[in-house]
Amino acid sequence: MDLGLKGKGVVVTGGSKGIGFACAKAFLEEGARVGIVSRSRENIEQARAALPGVYGIAADLSDADAAAGAIAAMTAHLGAIDVLVNSAGAAKRTPPDELTPQAYRAAMDAKYFSYVNAIDPVVKAMAARGSGVIVNVVGNGGKVASRVHIPGGAANAALMLVTAGLATAYAPRGARVVAINPGGTETGRVAEGLAAEARLSGIDVEEARRASVARIPLGRMASPEEIANAVLFLASDKASYITGVSISMDGAANPVVV
Repeated sequence: MDLGLKGKGVVVTGGSKGIGFACAKAFLEEGARVGIVSRSRENIEQARAALPGVYGIAADLSDADAAAGAIAAMTAHLGAIDVLVNSAGAAKRTPPDELTPQAYRAAMDAKYFSYVNAIDPVVKAMAARGSGVIVNVVGNGGKVASRVHIPGGAANAALMLVTAGLATAYAPRGARVVAINPGGTETGRVAEGLAAEARLSGIDVEEARRASVARIPLGRMASPEEIANAVLFLASDKASYITGVSISMDGAANPVVV
């Protein structure tokens, strides 16, 4: 299927690793002009070595000025940003007895504000131009509470509200905003969560992993590439009537209606 993404200007935050890296790679393979953002210059350079032609900027997106600067630099290099994929930032998985109020604030900075700070200048430019798509890779922790992901889940829930609200506000002006909520996915972030769950339950990490997979009817975690495939579809004109929704990708681990 030709998704019509050739020549599109695409920015992927958190594009140096995990799901973000898989998204950047998939967009490049579709012929898009791709830029990635990461906090780490080293990670950017490693990703660029694996993704010939990608443009990279190191920036801390939890800082609004740094995010605005990164988006401006991306626009100067790529031209108009047709697609923004947010996959940067993750709240640390922490057992509840180890939480502090500072952990909740850190989670909002790491996940919520890293997304919002990138979204704000992009969605306004898309609305002024009359077209564009934002895909937020959020996480099912915003729908289904996990005892080791409470602050991060709260940030995810807030991002789902932002997704729905901005989609409603900007649909009349040509911009779509959607979210994907991955469940267990083979990334370093999930490995961190399994380690926290193991500490809380008094088991080893491999046992925690087996228990996690056992709760997934499909019998395995997702690959980053499978999440990226969904992102590409949602970013394309094939999904032109999909906006304002958060789509779960958890292998039916949480079989709920909404």
